[in-house]
Amino acid sequence: MDTQALEDIGMSNAEIKVYLALLELGSATAGPIIEKSGLQSSVVHMTLLRLTDKGLVSFAKEGRRNHYQPANPKHITEMINEKKERFEAMLPQLLSRQAHARQKPEVTVFRGIKGIRELLYELAEAGGSEHHTFGSPKESLMMGGQWWVNYHKKRANKGIVAKLLFNESLKNWAAENKYPKADIRYTKQGIEPLTETIIRNDKIGIILWIEKPIGILVQNKLLADSYDNFFSVLWTAGKK
Repeated sequence: MDTQALEDIGMSNAEIKVYLALLELGSATAGPIIEKSGLQSSVVHMTLLRLTDKGLVSFAKEGRRNHYQPANPKHITEMINEKKERFEAMLPQLLSRQAHARQKPEVTVFRGIKGIRELLYELAEAGGSEHHTFGSPKESLMMGGQWWVNYHKKRANKGIVAKLLFNESLKNWAAENKYPKADIRYTKQGIEPLTETIIRNDKIGIILWIEKPIGILVQNKLLADSYDNFFSVLWTAGKK
């Protein structure tokens, strides 16, 4: 089972293992959970306390033992929605503080999958009418194929057209059948850099698709225009 979605909502590896073990057990004392999860006793007991605090586990005391039950997975959606509503109520204050920042950085560095997502969200909000990408390798699929599909659907829903120049290694992914409002070309076989560049309006995103990816976001209109001119040269040489 791909548990990335559970990690994305803030569950640790131990919390995921204990919660999944409890889902299969239904109701259990600590002993069976330890055996099922494969974790050490002290880790399981600490994790059960954290999951109880988060509302993902409840327990009933029978004699000296606690019998634990997992929350219905459907209720996790309700918890996420409640957090989203609280955050959205606070969002105007956060944006106000950001707008009054004395100094806004032109260059920001992001690390790891979650960091790259944040970089891509920043690019998604950059405005402009076109989204240009060049140098995307097969390693970019470490983000998850469905994540990319959803990302480009949101882009298309904003009326933004994409020109995507992918490495030859991504041809089997067949993005042309998955991404709306996108014109897709491929570089010639043999040119396989692990660096992807995305240009949106006055922003440039540079992603190094290594084991723990690194992203660099640059906000500079003159530089973005220069990169876009370079993209145009590569685009003309690309093949469909």
